Order: sequence, then C-alpha cells, then structure tokens
Amino acid sequence: MGANTDRVDGGYTSAIGDGSLIVVSNRQPYTHTYEDTGDTTSDDDSINDDSTNQDNGGNGERAINVNRPAGGLTAGLDPVLQRTDGTWIAWGDGDADEAVANENGAVRMPPEDPSYTLQRIWLTDQEVEEYYYGYSNRVLWPLCHGGVWQTDFADDHWQRYRSVNRKFANSVIERTDADSLVWFQDYHFALAPRLVREEVPEAFYMHFWHITWPGWDTFRACPQHRELIEGLLGNDLLGFHTERYCENFLDCVEEALDDAFVDHEGNRVHYGDHATALRAFPMGVDAASVRRASNSVGTEFWDEFRANYGISSEKVALGVDRLDYTKGITERLAALEEFWEAYPEQRGELSYVQKANESRSLIPEYQDLQADVTEAVDRINDRFGTDDWTPVVYLTDFLPQEELCGLYRFSDVMLVSAVRDGMNLVAKEYVAAQVDDDGVLVLSDQTGAYEELGEYALTINPYDTEGFVETIDAALHMEAGQRAERMRALREQVESHDLVAWMNDVFETAEDLRETRESPDADADVI
Repeated sequence: MGANTDRVDGGYTSAIGDGSLIVVSNRQPYTHTYEDTGDTTSDDDSINDDSTNQDNGGNGERAINVNRPAGGLTAGLDPVLQRTDGTWIAWGDGDADEAVANENGAVRMPPEDPSYTLQRIWLTDQEVEEYYYGYSNRVLWPLCHGGVWQTDFADDHWQRYRSVNRKFANSVIERTDADSLVWFQDYHFALAPRLVREEVPEAFYMHFWHITWPGWDTFRACPQHRELIEGLLGNDLLGFHTERYCENFLDCVEEALDDAFVDHEGNRVHYGDHATALRAFPMGVDAASVRRASNSVGTEFWDEFRANYGISSEKVALGVDRLDYTKGITERLAALEEFWEAYPEQRGELSYVQKANESRSLIPEYQDLQADVTEAVDRINDRFGTDDWTPVVYLTDFLPQEELCGLYRFSDVMLVSAVRDGMNLVAKEYVAAQVDDDGVLVLSDQTGAYEELGEYALTINPYDTEGFVETIDAALHMEAGQRAERMRALREQVESHDLVAWMNDVFETAEDLRETRESPDADADVI
C-alpha cells in the first residue's frame, strides 16, 4: 500500500538534488528471503506489514523472494528515493540479502525498475542482540516511554550501540558530500549524526525521533544522557511528533549541557559552532491508500470474517497493536472485563477483537507481556463466554492489508489505550478506513495522536478503569448523527495531515533551513 507521493511538492523533492538524499534506518525497505522463509513481522505500530512477494529468480536451486514495503514511512519514502536516485542505508536482515548484493553490500531497488541504491549493513548476531535488543529496546525504548524500571543499563549494550552507530556512520560518510541531505530515522542512531558531521560538516543532517521524548526527571536516569544529546545535536534539524516532545528535549539539553545555549522561544539549540533547529512534525498515514483498501472490501468479507472467528454479537470493538507494554493492552482487557461485569446486558451483544502482532519476543519483558495477555483473554472468555458467544477474539493471524482495513471499517468502536505512545498511527488508520462514518474512536490521552484527534474522539486515561468502562458504554450508545459528525471531523483532520503532507512539511523546513544556513545575509532568527 504505497503512498501517493504524486502530491509531494516537486520543488522540495527537486531541491534534494539527484543522488543527494541519504536515508538511514534500522529496518530496510526491501528484504530478500529464500522462498518460504520470509518474515512478515514488524516493529511499526502502523498498518499490517503485508509484504508483496516477488520471485527474484534464484540462487542456485533456491528461489529468492522480495518482500516489499507495505505501508507507513517506508512505503512513503521509497518513491522519493526512486525519484531522486538516492541511497537508503539499513541493516540487511534478510537471509538472502547478501546473495543479491554486490561485494560492498549494495543493491539497486526496486527490482523491476532499479532507481536508487539500498546499501545494506551487515550485523552479527551479537551486534543485533546488544545494539538492537539490548540498548535500543531495553534502554532507549522504555526510557523514552517513561518506564525507567524496565531499563537494563548493561555496559556491553552501550558499547555495542556505540560501535554499530559508528558502523552506520562510516557508511554514511563514504557517500556524503557537501550537497547531501542525510535523514536519520528514530532512536537506533542517536550518536551517528555527530559522528558524520565531524567528517563532513558541510552536508545537511536531519533526524526524526519516532517515539516520545521524556522529561528531564526521567531522561537523567540514563548514564549516557550527555552522549545521546550531543549526538542528536549533530543534526541541523531534529523532528518530533509534538511540541511537548520538543520542549522536553530542550529542557534536557539545558540541564545536561552547561555550555549549550537553549532558545525556547525559537525552538533551537546552539552548541559549539553549530545550531540545531527543533520542529514538531505530527506524522500522518497514507489516508488515501487506506481509504481505497477499505472501499475495496465489502460486506461479504465481514460476513465471512465473523463466521470464521465465531463472532455472533451485533457490535464489535477492535484493538490493533504490536504486543508491547506501551500499548495498554492489559489495561484495555481489564476495562472490558469490568465492562461486562458492570453491564451484563452487553454479554452476547458486544465482542472484542484483539489483532496482535508479536514483537521483540527475545526480550523477557515482551515474553511476559505475551503471557499476561493470553492469560487475561482466557480468563475473560472462561468467565463470561457461552456456547454461542466468545467475548474476546484473540487474533495473531497475518491479515492482508485489505482485510485489516475491512476490519477497521466494519468495527463499531476502536479502542486505543496506549499508556504512552509517540503518535499511534493505528488510530489514524482506523479513521481513514471509516468510509461509512459510523465508527467511534476511543483514544488514550497518553498518545501523541490525542493532540490532533482528541477533540472529536472519546478520550480516556488508560489507568482509569472505571472511566474507561463508562466511555466504552458511551461509544456503544452514541447516536448515529453524532457518530457521523465526529468521524467526519476526524477524517478531515487525518486526510489533510496525511503522510505526504508530513513529508512535504519536513522537506520544506529542511530546504528553508538549508537556504538560511548558506545565506550570509539571512536573518539568524529564521534558524
């Protein structure tokens, strides 16, 4: 489900310059796998990663498939790289990646029309264990989501994070010149921007931090807080989902670096001989593609889905999540259990479908969560279920994108109860799929999406079980006219601030800053 990047302003994409855009991410846009061994799991909280497989010939006797970008940022950026003949640098995690790459780890993509270079970085199992599962996801992920108690500040994880950032930085340096625009993605590469800037200071560097940034009282718990902040200040432009995250970062800089000048009013930091601009870019979804997919799935799908999973109730509530402790799944199940206790007349009338994707299963905390969710589902079903009705349908099966959008479309209520979330793109996808304008979004006030959608969603505090129960009841009894009015307003917001608008905003801001930096007569306040 590729983004409609025809709407990306030609001025901004052309300003990048042919070959000058370099994207750096942990996950790669295309993965090569030997047939029947493809991995369709994803750490993205957006739409199901429904990879389209292509037989790419063979390697001896073994056929090789190409798993393609299906949604989210990857699908949105892929056409931009194609237009500009850029370079995408990412971890090569497919079991057949090396077989199709050249001796330097590079391969031209996409396979049917090679238009840009995918530069793969090879990581050993130990590097993956310590850099990715270790420091990235047992330190930075819980720390940024406020879960200091979940962190594991092992020194070997930190040392590996440093060395892998250096490995990626070296690859960037090899391809970067004064005309380059380098875009780092997410929390896996906090150190890399400064490492690259030290070698190629003339290029333009920007970074989007896809998760929350915590307040200083939380971030100061990290023993490496100074190094992380210094690394990110190697960027010319640092983006977050919300203004609140920008403010949190500025507060952290002010506390951590005595020699940094923090301009709160101008959203910038002067550190050393360099200035970093901070901006809020609330990320959107590919609303047009979600809507097309939703329209393509009719009532036949819904009738078949209900039959296949034994859904006999009139109303259906939905949750779509990675199995992550930030998503508030156990809190949601607790609220539903209390709901059926408080409103016994809703037993048999409302079913809840939990579409779950396993994530980071090698980490003990995620293994514990998976067990807790399964136990809660079994307990609720044993307590309230009958021969004719299953309260909670727990679904871990892979769903093609059209079917997931159909599930969005026909569900009466969407429950998003994240206890902390940088944005939550699932909430926006649900809205984009509401082609009939008859669904109700119940949204946690702990998500970044709340700042955009909270006015017309029904909002909850996921820790307030009683309030959560009352909100579920209100959603089920909302009059049709009010449902339609609220959903139309939500859809207008999501469609007008979609993924392409987000990319345009980022590239426009980068171009303005770049021109300002290169103009000696420019007003410094613009920076």
